[in-house]
Amino acid sequence: MARPPDPDAFPGIPGTVCVTGIAGNLGKQLARLLHGETRLIGIDRRPFREAPRDLEHHTLDVRKNKVEEVFRRARPEALIHLGIMHDPRMPRSEAHGFNVVGTHKILDICARHGVRKVVVLSSANVYGPHPDNSNFLPEEAPLMAAARQPDVADLVELDIYAQSFVWRHPEVETVILRPVHIVGPTVRNAPSNYLRLQRPLTVMGFDPMVQLIHADDVCRALALAIRPGSRGIYNVVGPGEVPLSAVLRELGRQPVPVPAFLLRRLLRQAFESRLTSFPPEELDHIQYLCAVDGSRAVRDLGWAPRHTLRETIRSVLAPA
Repeated sequence: MARPPDPDAFPGIPGTVCVTGIAGNLGKQLARLLHGETRLIGIDRRPFREAPRDLEHHTLDVRKNKVEEVFRRARPEALIHLGIMHDPRMPRSEAHGFNVVGTHKILDICARHGVRKVVVLSSANVYGPHPDNSNFLPEEAPLMAAARQPDVADLVELDIYAQSFVWRHPEVETVILRPVHIVGPTVRNAPSNYLRLQRPLTVMGFDPMVQLIHADDVCRALALAIRPGSRGIYNVVGPGEVPLSAVLRELGRQPVPVPAFLLRRLLRQAFESRLTSFPPEELDHIQYLCAVDGSRAVRDLGWAPRHTLRETIRSVLAPA
C-alpha cells in the first residue's frame, strides 16, 4: 500500500543546508521542520541546547573567521540567513556590526565556497507604514522605513545589500523573503507583544488594515524558497488582511484610543524611562497602512499559508 505524502515534506531541498541564527525562536522552529529533510548545519552565537540530534550546531558569531572553516569543511549547498537582531535599545554601532557587517561576511563566504542557493530573511517592514502608502505594495515599491523609523535602517541596508548580491553573483540563486508581521506562541517581537496587552493603546481616529503571518508558516515559506529554481524578492503574506480593531476584538482586548500627538509624546517619555520596550516610532504601525502584495510568492514558490486567519491571530495567546 502506497504511503500517503507527508504534507510537511519539501522535495527538492538541497542535501546540506546551513542556517544562521538557528538558536532564535524562528530558527528553532525551522530546525524542527527541516532536520529530517536535509543535513542541517547551524551557526549562532547562542547555544542551542534542545537541538535535534542530527543537527550540527556551531556556537559562533557570523563575523568570526571560524565560520569560513565551517563552510570549508561542511560544504553546504544552501544558506538560510536568519542571523539578524532587532533591539531598539541596542547601540546603533553594535546592531549595525552584527546585522549588516555580519550579512556582508556570510554572503561573501557563500560566493567564495560555491554555495548554490541563498535565502535571506528580510521583512515587509522595510517598506515602512506611511500615510501615502497605496494598498498592496509590490516588491518594487521603495524601501521607505528608515525615513521615519531609524531603528529599521539596518534591516533596510541589509535588504539592499542582499539585492546587490543577487546581481553581483548570478551564479548563486538568491531569494529575499519579506514576510508581514510574524506572530506566534514563542514570538516576542513588537507586534506579538502589543497584541498580548490587555488594554492596548490605539491612535484615535485610525484603524489601519494589518497583515499577520504565523511563525510556522514563515518557516514553511523558507523551506519552499530554499528549493532550486527561484530567485529574487518575494513578499510573504498570511491568510488575509483585517482592520486592527478586528484583531483586538478577536483577542478580547479593550483598546484605549489616544490622540496621536499625545500618544507619541507619552510613549517617548515611557521608552526613555524604560517603562516600555516600544519606541515611539512603532506607533506608525498602528496608525498608517503598510499592506503588501504576496501574489509573486504564490505564483513562483507555490506559497499558501497553512494557518487560518483566526488561528494566526489567536496564536499570540497560545502557550509557548
